[in-house]
Amino acid sequence: MNVMNTLIYLHVEVEDELSKAVILKILQHTQRFQVTQCLVRGGNSQLKKIILGLNHAAKGRPYLVLTDLDNVVCPLALIQTWLPHGKHHNLLFRVAVREIESWLLADRESIMKFFGLSGSPIPEATDDISKPKEFLIQLARQAKPRELREAIVPRVGSTAKVGRDYNGALLPFVQNKWQIEVASRYSNSFRRTLQALNSFEPKSN
Repeated sequence: MNVMNTLIYLHVEVEDELSKAVILKILQHTQRFQVTQCLVRGGNSQLKKIILGLNHAAKGRPYLVLTDLDNVVCPLALIQTWLPHGKHHNLLFRVAVREIESWLLADRESIMKFFGLSGSPIPEATDDISKPKEFLIQLARQAKPRELREAIVPRVGSTAKVGRDYNGALLPFVQNKWQIEVASRYSNSFRRTLQALNSFEPKSN
């Protein structure tokens, strides 16, 4: 375990509260970082607007940006589109394939237990799920706890894509049930992120 004076101080930028909970748990797991600030920007379009500024700021101190791949072909294509002139070494730019939910689904046994379900309907390679959020919501439709169904699944007739307390309902799973080491076996994008964080060493200009 690192002592305090060897910790890497890190500024974090994410899309939403669920991504925030996930990345903070991962960073705590690595025992290598002290998060100075973690800002929720409200979607990847907002992150894209500020990415050039974050890349420039990374010259002075390390930054971590976590976003979803969504419908882009691959993480490299997304990074090259957002940062056409290159990425600074101190900018840890991580992309969940295709959404942060694929990382949660990668701990298949834990999330099935969280929903009170049995069986194994979740694919082994969760990065291959084309729409992980929709997949998770479909699982939640069968959840035994009524409060989970009502919080995660959109109401009948609603135009909302998620339930009234989607993030809030999943936060306890992230914080108390989700197993990082297990998830890293079944999501390539998550495993690469974990490896990048464990090997990162900041550079000074």
